[in-house]
Amino acid sequence: MKLNVVSVIALTATSVSAFAPSFGRTRSSSTVSLAAESNRGEFLKQVSSAALAFGALSSPNAANAAKYGGFGAGSPEVLDPKEAIVDDEILASDAVQKALSGVKETLATVKEMQACLAADPQADIGPIIRKKLDFVAVRTDLNTFNSAFDEDTQRGTDRVIRLIMQDITELEVSNKQKPGVPRSTIRLANMNGKLDKLIKAFEDLLAFV
Repeated sequence: MKLNVVSVIALTATSVSAFAPSFGRTRSSSTVSLAAESNRGEFLKQVSSAALAFGALSSPNAANAAKYGGFGAGSPEVLDPKEAIVDDEILASDAVQKALSGVKETLATVKEMQACLAADPQADIGPIIRKKLDFVAVRTDLNTFNSAFDEDTQRGTDRVIRLIMQDITELEVSNKQKPGVPRSTIRLANMNGKLDKLIKAFEDLLAFV
C-alpha cells in the first residue's frame, strides 16, 4: 500500500515538472506558456482527484464495505458460525452448560407460544413471556453462553443476542391488548413475525456450537 502511494506521488512530481515553466524561453512563446499552465492546472486537478480516490479505495473500511455491502460498512459482526472459535474448556463448564440449557429452553418456549397463537389467535401469551422470557434471566443465559467464544466470534454472537433481546421486548409490547378488543389480523401477523425472528435468532446462535 505504501509503495502505491509513493508511486502516485512520484508520478505527480514527474508530471508536474514536465509542466514547469522555463525561464529561458522568449516572450514570443507566451501563448504556448499560457496553454501549458492551463493544461497543468487541469492535470493537477486530475491527479488530486485520483489520489483521493486511491486513498478511499485503499482504506480498510472501504474494502470491508465493498465486501459486506451496505450493512454495517463491513462490520466484523458478520461472521460464519463455521469459523467460530470455541473454548472447549469454558463451554464444558457447569455455568456455560447451564446457560446453554437455558437458551434451548427459551427457544422451546418461543415455539410453544407460536403454537399457542396458531391454535388461538386471541390467546394472551403475556404470562408466558413474563414467566419464561424474563428479560434479565434470558440475557444472563445468553451472555454466559457467549463467554465460551473468542473475541472475534463474539462480535457475531453479540449481534444475534442484541436482536433476541430487542425482539423479546417488542413481542411483549405487541401482545398487549385493550380489554374486550379482539386482536387484529395485522397485530397477529406482527406477533407471529416477532416469534419467527426469535426462533431464527436462537437457532442462529446455537449454530455457533
